[in-house]
Amino acid sequence: MLLTVAVIGAAHALRGEVRLDIRTDDPQGRLAPGTVLPTDPVRVGPLTVTRLRRDGRRWLAAFEQAPDRTSAQALRGVRLLVDTDQEPDRGQGGSGHSEEGWYRHQLVGLRARRVDGTHLGEVVDLERGVAQDRLVVRTPEGSQVSVPFVEALVPVVDTASAVVVLDPPGGLFPEEGGTEAQ
Repeated sequence: MLLTVAVIGAAHALRGEVRLDIRTDDPQGRLAPGTVLPTDPVRVGPLTVTRLRRDGRRWLAAFEQAPDRTSAQALRGVRLLVDTDQEPDRGQGGSGHSEEGWYRHQLVGLRARRVDGTHLGEVVDLERGVAQDRLVVRTPEGSQVSVPFVEALVPVVDTASAVVVLDPPGGLFPEEGGTEAQ
């Protein structure tokens, strides 16, 4: 599956650099110099990263195929992609679990169960957060509950069995009488 890692913005200075709207938690890994990235639209790429830097607030990059400001400006709006099917298995764990992580498309649709096996619902979304991401679980009653995606609350993600095991605190799910449901 192709996922967007960045969207190219305006040209910056005269050496062919562009501003990037980053859509990954690992820009230095995904956009390292020498990386060849497919693009959307396809006719533009692939693009080869020659430089990546941060100017304090923004990420800037340069590409082999756009050596000057004019050619860099023509890239504005192009999406830089990564093919997740070509990557090694990312292992078990949540986006807040050590060095491992999951993509949204791998989590949506998983059955959510308690550690004791009780059915809690189905994962319907992965919300990105500043401190940690959150799994959004739709309960059988139709409520949506955001569960912080940390190992203490999400000890197991088993995509092969289409199950995520949760250990939520009391009151997080509405049937427990809590008020934290959305």
